[in-house]
Amino acid sequence: MAPGRPPGPRGAAAPHDGRRLQELMAEVAAGDHEAYRQVYRALLGPVFGLVRHVVRDAAQSEEVAQEVMLEVWRRAARYRPDRGAVVPWVMTMAHHRAVDRVRQEQNTADREERAAARAHTTAFDEVAEQVEDRLERERLRHCMTALTDLQRQSLALAYYHGLTYQEVADLLQAPLSTVKTRMRDGLIRLRDCLGVQP
Repeated sequence: MAPGRPPGPRGAAAPHDGRRLQELMAEVAAGDHEAYRQVYRALLGPVFGLVRHVVRDAAQSEEVAQEVMLEVWRRAARYRPDRGAVVPWVMTMAHHRAVDRVRQEQNTADREERAAARAHTTAFDEVAEQVEDRLERERLRHCMTALTDLQRQSLALAYYHGLTYQEVADLLQAPLSTVKTRMRDGLIRLRDCLGVQP
């Protein structure tokens, strides 16, 4: 058997006598494997019952009960008979472990639920944004058809191609003041058509 690893249960169940359990715990603290087997046999049933009551799931309850019994082996030297009997000491450990497991499972479920909600929301938001962008582009195209050719060309060159007023005037061979006026009038008509408040 590997050092530091508790032995498994064998033989008949040990008595639940409080004084005998205290003696066995002192022997377990000294590394006595046979004493640990007796403590294990005496307490595994009550530990499992308490854990099962808190955790509910049988498989997880078995895991937690085994963890508690392993903790009894590891922490045997910390047990102090003057502070209480063995059974309440072990059952307190079992209760803490069981509650920790329930919290851990709940936190995992909450994280998974939040992640699923974010994924669903993100996918919905992306689709909604794409639809909204497409509708806005279609509205803009519709409103652009209501502009004069000079307004439409001037705005397209300035906003879609990034040209300055002077570059637009040169390209369209129109006076700068006319281009500025047409662009201003075109923007006002677009604003009104799109329903944007000034």
